[in-house]
Amino acid sequence: MGGGANKPELIVNGKRLDGRAFDELREIKIEANTVKNAVGSAYIEWGNNKILAAVYGPKEALPKHVSDPEKAIIKCRYQMAPFSSLEGHGRTGPNRRATEISKVTRETFENVIQLDKFPGSEIDLYIEVLQGDGGTRAAGITVAAVALATSGIPMTDLPYGVSVGKIGEQLVLDLNMIEDNYSDADVPIAISPRQGKVLLFQMDGSMSREQIMEALQMARKAGEVISKKQRDALRLPYEQIADKYKAVPSNQPQPAQA
Repeated sequence: MGGGANKPELIVNGKRLDGRAFDELREIKIEANTVKNAVGSAYIEWGNNKILAAVYGPKEALPKHVSDPEKAIIKCRYQMAPFSSLEGHGRTGPNRRATEISKVTRETFENVIQLDKFPGSEIDLYIEVLQGDGGTRAAGITVAAVALATSGIPMTDLPYGVSVGKIGEQLVLDLNMIEDNYSDADVPIAISPRQGKVLLFQMDGSMSREQIMEALQMARKAGEVISKKQRDALRLPYEQIADKYKAVPSNQPQPAQA
C-alpha cells in the first residue's frame, strides 16, 4: 500500500483506471454445485478474480484432541494457486497472508453456521484462488457462503464480503489489485445481511471515524447486489430442474432427477 514517488495516479478525470465510478462493483458471476465430489461447492468470477470453494463434512473431527463435544469445529484453508497472479508466481504452500485469511474466514463463518447441531465433528472449507486481482478474501467469503448453503449445513444467514478503500480522501468500493497496492487504505468487510452484523472488519491504512461509517454504508448498499447474486446462484439449479419437467409432455414419462 502507498508506493511513494512511484505511486500511479488511480483517479483520472473523476473515474478510476478501469472506468468504474467510486461506488461501482466489478462484474460478479456465481455458479453453485461446481465440484461434484464435494458436499457443497461454488465458483465465483468477481472482476478478474476466479475462485472456487468446496465444503466437506460434517465428519468426525480428527485428531481427537481438537474436537469439541458441544459443537462442530471449522477448518478453513484459503490458498492462492502459484499461477494466480504475477506477484505470487511460483509460490507454493501456505504463507502468512494465506494463514491470516484462513483464520478470519473461519471466524466469520463461526458466527453463522449452527455448529451446535454437529457436536464432536468438523466442517472443512476450502477456498482456492485460481486467479487473483484484489479483494480475494471478500470474494472468497462470498463464494464460500454459497458453497456452504449448497451443502445443506444450517446457517442463520448468508454472509457476503466486499472491500472499501481510500484513494487520497476519496472512498472507493471494491478495490482491484492496483488500487489495493497503491491506495491509502483498504478495508475488507464481511456482513450478515439478515442480522445486520459486521462479521469482519480489517483495515490496512487509516480512515477517520466519518470515513469508516461511510465505508460501512457503502458495503451495506453493495450487499444488496452481492446478496442477490448469491441467492440467484442458489436458485438456478432448482429452476433448471423445474424447466426440465415443464418441457416434458404430460403423456411422456418424467425425467429422473439428477
